[in-house]
Amino acid sequence: MANATIGYILHSGKNSKAGYYLKAGFRDLLPDSFFRLRLEGELEACRKLYDEDYVQDRVDYYCRFNEHRNLGPGAQAIGGLRKRNHGSTYYYDSRELLQWFDPELRWNYVFGDVRDIPPYPSIVKSRSLKNDLHAAGHEDNSNSVLLKLDKCRHYVFLRDRRPFESKADRAIFRGYIGQRPNRLLFCNTFAGNPRVDVANTLSGGSPFAEEKIPNSGNAAPRLSLYEHLDYRYIMALEGNDVASNLRWVMSSQSLAVMPRPTCESWFMEERLEPGVHYIEVKDDYSDLESQLDYYSAHPKEAKEMARRANEYVNQFRDLRRERYIGLLVLQKYFKLTN
Repeated sequence: MANATIGYILHSGKNSKAGYYLKAGFRDLLPDSFFRLRLEGELEACRKLYDEDYVQDRVDYYCRFNEHRNLGPGAQAIGGLRKRNHGSTYYYDSRELLQWFDPELRWNYVFGDVRDIPPYPSIVKSRSLKNDLHAAGHEDNSNSVLLKLDKCRHYVFLRDRRPFESKADRAIFRGYIGQRPNRLLFCNTFAGNPRVDVANTLSGGSPFAEEKIPNSGNAAPRLSLYEHLDYRYIMALEGNDVASNLRWVMSSQSLAVMPRPTCESWFMEERLEPGVHYIEVKDDYSDLESQLDYYSAHPKEAKEMARRANEYVNQFRDLRRERYIGLLVLQKYFKLTN
């Protein structure tokens, strides 16, 4: 694409895909026995390092059932997972944990952007929140067991030294709009609004973007993540599942602005509190400008929200603990299904 310039690629602020694939590819070459022989020792070492109440709380959040469940007729041996059949990041991220377990253990998985609740316990990246399930005819979302998948894309954390007051007193949204109703509504509502810098990044000026958004100037090249930090407020709008920018926005001194989440991932979006971790707006965005006005007039509250958002993000930075929790999630899943 024309807007995928060398400068953007080198300075986007995103995780290095080359580094990710190099590390993941090397790890995948190691024999699985190397990991299986070390499993009990690693779990015991981590038990001594980390707060077990905190760890168990997260394990039970991700795998919500505590009784035996049937895997159904489609379950497969974990040792049969092959990269050629799946997106490589999903393959590598799941293999990073599966390598520690007996390859004959069986599982179900649904890779990709997922909202539907599977009929049998399955490993997923995302799931609908409990309060949105009844409309879809589900009792709960416990058959969706969360793992930290597609993490090279989703788990980006930034270092932002620019204070809230020095940033532009505007909100910004850059992203692929497609036919996602929430994003279309937002862009149609705020096209040309001086308080909101909104643009569709689909090919930097596609006829589709100009057709769907009244203001034809609303198609634009992508910005780096750090260029977003020139603004006090960054819109975090859900796409096919979660809002993929929410993690890096909450690691900055800018504030995430969004309606209440309807989908969750390893980031535990259901535990985010409006007014504490992010600015909540109505689903039709009718109160957006009044919310921006309030926090611009109360910078101390805004800075405290940014601090609490940073604090929430920090729990995901310890990569050894993250792996430990992931291993325990799978251990619980296998124990209750195999």
